[in-house]
Amino acid sequence: MTERVAVVAGGSAGVGRAVVSCLIDDGYSVGVLARGQERLSELEKIYGEKVLALTCDVADAEAVARAGATIEDTLGPVSVWVNAAMMTSFSPFPKMQADEFQRIVNTTLIGVVNGTRTALALMEKRNRGRIVNVGSGLGYRSVPYQSAYCASKHGINGFTASIRSELIREGTAITISVVQLPAINTPQFDWALNRLSKKPQPAPPIFQPDVAAQAIMRAVSEGAREYFVGKSVLELVFGNMVLPSWLDRKLADSGAEMQKSDDDDPGGRPNNLSSPVSHISATAHGRFGKDAKESALIVNADRARVAAFAIPPLAALLIGLLIG
Repeated sequence: MTERVAVVAGGSAGVGRAVVSCLIDDGYSVGVLARGQERLSELEKIYGEKVLALTCDVADAEAVARAGATIEDTLGPVSVWVNAAMMTSFSPFPKMQADEFQRIVNTTLIGVVNGTRTALALMEKRNRGRIVNVGSGLGYRSVPYQSAYCASKHGINGFTASIRSELIREGTAITISVVQLPAINTPQFDWALNRLSKKPQPAPPIFQPDVAAQAIMRAVSEGAREYFVGKSVLELVFGNMVLPSWLDRKLADSGAEMQKSDDDDPGGRPNNLSSPVSHISATAHGRFGKDAKESALIVNADRARVAAFAIPPLAALLIGLLIG
């Protein structure tokens, strides 16, 4: 057994896959949870005994609990748990079936709930640990055509804040963080259900998944309550605080078009709503690498808020004193 054990829920592709690589490089053994056995087997071939890959639907609370227990029994005490599983569809809301919306929420939001519940049950025995929930700038400012995903990311913020207050009240040393991500170049755009006329794309600016992984690793190291990644997230968060009505109108147009690539989508391609797709390997990166940035601003969200709302009035006061 090893003393440095982490779990990544949704770790077989995309952001979660990038986090798995970073954790292993940092000396962790990693339990990886995902639905698709093919990608999990691929991870085991790449990393050997450093990875314990378990087939698990994060929407199933009992399955997540069993997986957590298996990881502890096999690798040792879990000190880090990252909830990165997600699902979306690019669709006008009236065209979405009820079970489609529910499935996205079950994976993207309830998956975080189930992962957090299991992580706490394991970590409370030792009164230590880091839980990191992967959020999004869309958890503050929604865009059209991703209503279920946006609802889920908003829910992650509310759920995490509630649990954090409970942990503070109990005086525990366990921390829970949210990392709010910008648009990331991941394979999700090739397997998400799409009803738009064009193939979907991450709304620019786009960043490589390694940027997201760096921010998540910072949360693992520091345990601060929240991180903003990229100027675009800062613009969404603070812009929505100041001008939400203006953003409603702006995103009605630009927010819709920015999610469409130049390539037509004839429809009928495989999607991952009911089961994992098999034509994509265990990779972090999508097909937008030529447009994706390799670095981004990563800031402690609380400090960003202080800078945004406290520094300008102080600066005005100082200027007044100097010229008075």
